[in-house]
Amino acid sequence: MKILVTGGTGYIGSHTVVELQNNGFEVVIMDNLSNSYIEVVDNIAKITGIRPGFEKIDLTEKEKLDHFFNHHTDIVGVIHFAALKAVGESVDKPLDYYYNNILSLINILSCMKKYRISNIVFSSSCTVYGQPDELPVNEESPIKPAWSPYAHTKQIAEGIIDNTTNVEDIQGILLRYSNPIGAHESALIGELPIGIPNNLIPFLTQTAIGKRDILKVFGKDYKTPDGTAIRDYIHVVDLAKAHVVAIDRLLNKTNKKKVEMFNLGTGNGYSVLEVIQSFEKIRGVKLNYKFVNRRAGDIEQVWADTSYANEELGWKAEKDLDDMMLSAWNWEKELAQNS
Repeated sequence: MKILVTGGTGYIGSHTVVELQNNGFEVVIMDNLSNSYIEVVDNIAKITGIRPGFEKIDLTEKEKLDHFFNHHTDIVGVIHFAALKAVGESVDKPLDYYYNNILSLINILSCMKKYRISNIVFSSSCTVYGQPDELPVNEESPIKPAWSPYAHTKQIAEGIIDNTTNVEDIQGILLRYSNPIGAHESALIGELPIGIPNNLIPFLTQTAIGKRDILKVFGKDYKTPDGTAIRDYIHVVDLAKAHVVAIDRLLNKTNKKKVEMFNLGTGNGYSVLEVIQSFEKIRGVKLNYKFVNRRAGDIEQVWADTSYANEELGWKAEKDLDDMMLSAWNWEKELAQNS
């Protein structure tokens, strides 16, 4: 069965393509390569022995998207990752985020309707909960005001999918996940943003390897035990495996509603300093970092109750924080050797 993975050369997308292929799916990737590299396709092929299909298409270009679907009529499901995804950048460039993230989803759903593709797994985020009144958040937690345009696009996108499935022959699973980190054990794929990283871990490992002078820790005055922001971190391979379970659930029609949502994470919250300490432990040396002002759009703390996903999907995150940091460091060292 053929699955379209939008944003499939990106960080989470590439790891999901590997897991899909390892589970017997045929995959075609669609990506505009705005924040990823075409060489990722080669490395996926090295890992799995199978080269996924690839089309360079910007999802905001409806005519090109329609042409693609017209030539791939055997697609049975879509896993939709493609989006701009940096919280801080979204505060500075809100129109870019609303245009890209919302229009791309509308175009995908329109083509799914036209070409009668019934299954979509959507890459959502625990940022949709805003700053929760109670932690951990579960799927019944109220959706509070978004703290960034990025988070707001995820809230809007969930609503678009929910409204569309009410009137179309489309069903979906919304995966609200925590912060993915780490890399594939092969060290052939991992997180490699173009330019200066917006996420903690690639900036951290690039500082450790010498690409960056110092790691900036945004805020030390949060109401948390050590003053730094707290997040739930999940290994990217654990996260990728959940997408395979989700698309299987839709294809096998074992879903209980037309739209289901699941929190994905480890169920544990870690502060930025705890992440740094984990890295220092696995590497055996101190990291060069300094505290700076809070970053616009960042919430104070959030971590997920994942018990519903664990029970209903039969899925559970397996790797701990040290495992995640070690794989991220191995990936960074591999990049340095090949540069």
